[in-house]
Amino acid sequence: MHTKTIAQLAAGLKSGEFSSVELTEHYINRIKNHDGELNSYITVSDDIALAQAKQADETIANGKAGLLTGIPFAQKDIFCTNGVKTSCGSKMLDNFIAPYDATVIESFNNAGAVMLGKTNMDEFAMGSSNETSFYGPVKNPWDTEYVPGGSSGGSAAAVAARLAPASTGTDTGGSIRQPAALCNLTGLKPSYGRVSRYGMIAFASSLDQAGTFTQTAEDAALMLGVMAGLDEKDSTSIDEPVPDYTASLNQDVKGLKVGLPKEYFADGLDVEVAKRIDDAINEYKKLGAEFVEISLPNTHLSVPAYYIVAPAECSSNLSRFDGVRFGYRCEDPKDLEDLYKRSRGEGFGDEVKRRIMVGAYALSSGYYDAYYLKAQKIRRLIANDFSEAFKQVDVIMSPTTPTPAFKVGEKNDDPISMYYSDIYTIAVNLAGLPGMSVPCGMVNNLPVGLQIIAPYFAEAKLLNVAHQYQQVTDWHQQIPEQYK
Repeated sequence: MHTKTIAQLAAGLKSGEFSSVELTEHYINRIKNHDGELNSYITVSDDIALAQAKQADETIANGKAGLLTGIPFAQKDIFCTNGVKTSCGSKMLDNFIAPYDATVIESFNNAGAVMLGKTNMDEFAMGSSNETSFYGPVKNPWDTEYVPGGSSGGSAAAVAARLAPASTGTDTGGSIRQPAALCNLTGLKPSYGRVSRYGMIAFASSLDQAGTFTQTAEDAALMLGVMAGLDEKDSTSIDEPVPDYTASLNQDVKGLKVGLPKEYFADGLDVEVAKRIDDAINEYKKLGAEFVEISLPNTHLSVPAYYIVAPAECSSNLSRFDGVRFGYRCEDPKDLEDLYKRSRGEGFGDEVKRRIMVGAYALSSGYYDAYYLKAQKIRRLIANDFSEAFKQVDVIMSPTTPTPAFKVGEKNDDPISMYYSDIYTIAVNLAGLPGMSVPCGMVNNLPVGLQIIAPYFAEAKLLNVAHQYQQVTDWHQQIPEQYK
């Protein structure tokens, strides 16, 4: 059962081939048997999952099932979940039991889905390798000596090893697309405002966006249809109609105009990764797509601009974790100042502290204009580059990452090198555009991802383009041998 897609599992549930309880028990057993070596889950919610599965079976029996009724999912541990620990991968929230559901969690509950558990992640979503988690690093199912990517590495590893048929993630600078590429998955980051951020613990509020990890673009379309929509509890949620994302999947891509940004195919791109991207481009040419070279001239400024904007917003958002109202509190504080200092010093990990300090500095008196304001101006230039490009092309394609996965611990002493692993994804977040990564090959048995970028709220086009590629290739069907 674990090799089936969401669409196939839904058909199996509808036909009575298996029940949701049987399906859920199968995944819970796989988690127990395999997750010890991967560390992809922080919390496995067996009791909740089985109760939801039992309810789903009753709904199916009554003929009232939706497309996701009875389907198990894993949820990134950044979404508040009523009655379940929501840790954000941090010691700071190791004891936090959320008193309410994030809108994303609520949407899946309303759809009759089953929550298998909460997945491991970089602490407060800060990282590109899933090595900053308080609960230890997540391992890549393709080779456990390598990282799965981050910050949503637990969600990616769980689906890659088929310990869940699909999962949620969040993407602030590439944290869905990058781990999707490194783990051979279809990862979708919707337009900013397409999916509610209510109850999603904030890292950088103007960049964070919830999305999906699936085997196929079709499954991503099914999930996005449940997650997307206006939420009055989120002031950044956009009142944009939610289409049936599956309706246009089968449209051909003949005549599709695709832009290849020359800045994404320059120095720094691994030669073998470039070859896999070329192979994918050739498949699209066979399907009738037309390719043109474009320029996104401010691409080289995306990483430095991001690492001013994101830390600035993180320093503001994380000020609420002070040891007073919830979360970790130091023992026997001498006074209020000692409580603040030691609770935060002991509760946050090194990468989180690093970004808080950078952000506080960038926002400080005398430096705001020099750093934060300038970064925001660069952000507008980057968004304008994409707007100009989309006057010529329908979608943009590029590598998702410059290299395949790197080894656990390889970049721990070089945070700048780690930051540049997101060099092709960050600009999409700065501009608020939808983007996704689809499997397109292997290099030394490690996966490679093709990134596809579309105009605002053109997720249907994005999914259609990805689906058509997956109809003529089978990279997305590959599973690590030991998890088949």
